[in-house]
Amino acid sequence: MFRRRPPDRPVEAARRLTVGRLTLEIAGGSVVGHRYPENYDVLHLDPELPLAVVCDGMGEGEGSRVAGTTAAETFVAQVRAGWPAVDAAGLRAAVAETQQRVRRAGAGRPGLTGCTLTALVVEPDGGQGWLAQLGDSRAYRLRDGLLELVTVDHTMAWLGLLHGWWPADSPEAARARYQLLRYVGHPDRPEPDLLAVPLRRGDTWLLCTDGVSDQLGYHRLRDLLAARRDPAQTVRALLAATLDAGGDDNATAVVLRVHPALPAPR
Repeated sequence: MFRRRPPDRPVEAARRLTVGRLTLEIAGGSVVGHRYPENYDVLHLDPELPLAVVCDGMGEGEGSRVAGTTAAETFVAQVRAGWPAVDAAGLRAAVAETQQRVRRAGAGRPGLTGCTLTALVVEPDGGQGWLAQLGDSRAYRLRDGLLELVTVDHTMAWLGLLHGWWPADSPEAARARYQLLRYVGHPDRPEPDLLAVPLRRGDTWLLCTDGVSDQLGYHRLRDLLAARRDPAQTVRALLAATLDAGGDDNATAVVLRVHPALPAPR
């Protein structure tokens, strides 16, 4: 069971998982920041499977906390139950069950019970990973010095900027940033974006809540990820940078680096 954590989740030493011909080095952490008294982000790094999940509760309050913990708990349980099969159909079913559980948890509860969900699970042979995305938490990939945003924000702000409805720094864009079009707990139970992503040796992946991406610009993110620290040091640097930038939101980050598989001991 997921239990309530203290506001900050300390960054532990990076873990290594061998998946097929790859070794995945992964670490994660979370800080409450300076704005909220509690942390409504939820982070799961699976101790056995190549699976990472980041959820960000919507608003502050019990509904936000319940949504995040229920979503992470349910999604992880569904992936574990289906392992070693990892495919689009299974992940779509896992998100559908997650939607149902969060809606059930919010029934009769005052206020909104909803959260984002960004998850990365790697197939057992290491051939590719799968991203599941609902909301405006994000997944980035750094490859050969190029940082790319792989996911799409499910917000009115994203649509407005994409179609030129308003400038990025306008009041309209700022307000639209909080209008999520898809999230876990939505009454219409929208489906997630599911992306099959090849994993290449040397890649660095970042999963993060908007407390990271809203406060750290593209070049700052790229520079922090490109510094060849281990993932735990990189996560610490990212979270410290969000606090230096104002700490205006809970901030959660997972960093995963892809290496060749280590040779078997003799």
